[in-house]
Amino acid sequence: MNISKKEYAKLADSYSAPSKLYITIPKAFVGGGIICCIGQFFMDIYTMLGNDTDTASAYTSITLVLISALLTGFGQYERIAKHAGAGTLVPITGFANAVVSPALEFKTEGLVLGTGAKMFVIAGPVIVYGIAAAFVYGLILFVISLFGG
Repeated sequence: MNISKKEYAKLADSYSAPSKLYITIPKAFVGGGIICCIGQFFMDIYTMLGNDTDTASAYTSITLVLISALLTGFGQYERIAKHAGAGTLVPITGFANAVVSPALEFKTEGLVLGTGAKMFVIAGPVIVYGIAAAFVYGLILFVISLFGG
């Protein structure tokens, strides 16, 4: 089947439901806000337990990743995402979901060629470009600091 880009776009549009932005945007805002409030709750708990801000932040991140991974593993993260939409892409929870989902999907292919190889299919580019950007920004900062910036 050989069709043009315009024909393909028309065909794809005919099969996809129109987006109701007046509903999806507020749901994403509220969903992401709830995730952030949960993160703040854990941050406050860890601070009340006597941890300094940096340690409490690290514990909060670990807790959010763990909760996100568990919810993904039990099939509940997708259910939440159906309602909260893009709000579930709050960076740390969305990243954990992006790592766990492919790992679960390809587990039948074995630990090495399935889970291990496919785990970073979605999250891998984020890691690579994040590290590359950090390196470039670090070089720029270093060069600026050499000239008294």
